[in-house]
Amino acid sequence: MGCNKIDMTLKSNIIPDCLPRHIAIIMDGNGRWAKRHGMERAMGHMNGVQSVHDVTEACAELGVEYLTLYAFSTENWNRPQAEVEALMALLVDTIEKETATLMENNVRLLTIGDTNRLPEPTRSKFLQCIEQTKGNTGLKLVLALSYSSRWEIVGAVRKAIREGLREEEITEARVSGLMNTADMPDPDLLIRTSGEYRISNFLLWQIAYTELYFTDVCWPDFNKEELYKAIVDYQSRERRFGKTSEQL
Repeated sequence: MGCNKIDMTLKSNIIPDCLPRHIAIIMDGNGRWAKRHGMERAMGHMNGVQSVHDVTEACAELGVEYLTLYAFSTENWNRPQAEVEALMALLVDTIEKETATLMENNVRLLTIGDTNRLPEPTRSKFLQCIEQTKGNTGLKLVLALSYSSRWEIVGAVRKAIREGLREEEITEARVSGLMNTADMPDPDLLIRTSGEYRISNFLLWQIAYTELYFTDVCWPDFNKEELYKAIVDYQSRERRFGKTSEQL
């Protein structure tokens, strides 16, 4: 059976009325993929760009509202300088090449994280693309750049102090409103590739009731078919949000 036939079979099993509104992905395994193929780590990141393209396109086609990709964590700044510089250059190159595609697919680009730490050329390109796509009304593609959940939570606490909030004003809803993701629904589905079973400081506040999906597939091999598998698996689960099945 050809790849396209597999894709269509999986896609036909997806229930349109039960789509996750928000999918978050930890894109892991670029380095391991490159090593398996006898390549430098940078080649893994480069091949991972196609997966970003494919998954974004698939989400836009299905009608998913938000797709958040963990592109670069605050901890990633501790990687070798040459690798960080290569990643930043790849980000700029990808934005330049993909902006037209985002416009064609009615995708709006957003970002969360400490983007002030990004090199000016990288930050400037992101701001340009964000501005150019702000009128798009389809999928919202959110790139988590220079992001970590603990950084975000510390920032929310500091903001609460600056705003002079009283103890009784500190509610779950108020805290959520202080997060980078204040205007977004919490993720319904979190996917992590490459066989690792951890969250790695990603959206810790927001995933309290998120369904988790782990796959051994490395990110450069994660295509539309793999996304459909994850969504079909998600739709097979009963989401209880702390309730018993009798209460639902």
